[in-house]
Amino acid sequence: MNREKEVQAYLRGELSPQENRKYEIARELGVLDRVLRDGWKSLSAKETGRIGGLMTGGARKSEKV
Repeated sequence: MNREKEVQAYLRGELSPQENRKYEIARELGVLDRVLRDGWKSLSAKETGRIGGLMTGGARKSEKV
């Protein structure tokens, strides 16, 4: 999915739960505005790694429950 379509799908609430979680983590970290404006490529490796780590950690926690 291209950036424009993905952003529109996010704004309409039409993303998969996993994709939606990625955007929510970006919001929590304060980088969502940049992602919506410039795309995921605008983030540093440290920022994307942090998002991926939090997504993985969240997935592991939900598996244990």
